[in-house]
Amino acid sequence: MIPVKGFSGQKVAVLGLGRSGLTTARALRAGGANPICWDDNPATREAAESEGFSCADLRRTGAMDGIASLIVSPGIPHLYPEPNPVVVAALEAGVPVDNDIGLFFRSYADQDWGRFDTAPRVIAVTGSNGKSTTAALIHHVLTEAGRSSQLAGNIGRGVLDIDPGSDGSVVVLELSSYQTELARALTPDIAVFTNLSPDHLDRHAGMGGYFAAKRRLFSEGGPDRAIIGVDEAEGAFLAGQMAEGPADDRVIRISVERKLAGPGWQVFARKGFLSEYRKGRQAGSIDLRAVKGLPGAHNHQNACSAYAACRAIGLSPKVIEAALHSFPGLPHRSQIIAEVGGVTFVNDSKATNVDSAVKALSAFENIRWICGGLEKEGGLAALNGAAGNVLKAYVIGREAARFAMQLDAEAEVCTTMARAVEQAMADAQPGETVLLAPAAASFDQYDSFEKRGEDFVSEVRDRLSGTSSCK
Repeated sequence: MIPVKGFSGQKVAVLGLGRSGLTTARALRAGGANPICWDDNPATREAAESEGFSCADLRRTGAMDGIASLIVSPGIPHLYPEPNPVVVAALEAGVPVDNDIGLFFRSYADQDWGRFDTAPRVIAVTGSNGKSTTAALIHHVLTEAGRSSQLAGNIGRGVLDIDPGSDGSVVVLELSSYQTELARALTPDIAVFTNLSPDHLDRHAGMGGYFAAKRRLFSEGGPDRAIIGVDEAEGAFLAGQMAEGPADDRVIRISVERKLAGPGWQVFARKGFLSEYRKGRQAGSIDLRAVKGLPGAHNHQNACSAYAACRAIGLSPKVIEAALHSFPGLPHRSQIIAEVGGVTFVNDSKATNVDSAVKALSAFENIRWICGGLEKEGGLAALNGAAGNVLKAYVIGREAARFAMQLDAEAEVCTTMARAVEQAMADAQPGETVLLAPAAASFDQYDSFEKRGEDFVSEVRDRLSGTSSCK
């Protein structure tokens, strides 16, 4: 655990007692603070009280009296689409509002680090798509290389629940826009921006606010290295803002759309080959086509970002390449769950928006596509331009018929996962891929994208058990 510094003997309010909230309360107490907790759910309040925490309704008049800071869990809005009343009360009372990420960055460094040969470092990854895979891949490569590494944030453990830094250790954080937009301290040693596409627009009042939330990881902390995907205008703009000039190798530019040139530091992938150039000369190359855990151009982008981060930390290209081949991939992200009778079954339930689904569709050929769910803002038009590999769509969700009508591909309304898997497997021929890439949120039928993916995996495996063919 990382004890929170700076609040010894003071009252600190904690709003939201889920995984991050309860961990925050523990870390505050470990640092000598007096946490005052609240959650609208009586069960979570009871869990906090069972650990000896004081719970008080932070919505009541005067609740902010004597409070040094309000710590807010990621899912609670502080500005858009409408601020939580407790946040409003804190701001009106002049109480600073922060989150666990901000507390981590103000508390992680320790005076004992002076005795280490190599100071602990923090790599933080943000972006719209691929940040989980990128963060997990960096952690995997570091671990395979024998470096002490912890994975935390939006993946792995809560940031305040990790172990204190040790000699040469690395913390790899996945950070969402919900986390970066509010943290009062953001000081990673290496910051990674994968890409940007429309998502969470209601929370950020549009693309400008969404990009601004991501940009804070770079503008607030001034990382030693900034690794930035430049295939979107926002990434190119951010790279330009962070660099002092064309040869400034504190910025590493990433692309999967074109060869990057110039006197700086670039990592790009074309036709399945990763290339690293520095000062105009090639410094490394990897054939990504043989890396089974990273299929498709979108995963090649993740590989480029992870490669750059590991190079920035001092690993050699050969060490990184060897580790890439042992990366198993993440559940629900282009996860190959079975290959039977010449048919491949892929779970990409994490493809919750149109852009991520487009990338999944481009990674495979001859696709039996299971899609649908709670449609997000922006519509589905971009899917049709990427549906050339789709043989047929099998649409799930409560609004499956409406979703299907927007697709150019042949579509069958299945509504349930069980029906969709059954039909896709009945139709599938050798050389084809049954792909779950919903292009929509899961909340019309499932509690999370993980539950949706688990249902897909269960349906596939149940039907495959005892058979060697999909026909």
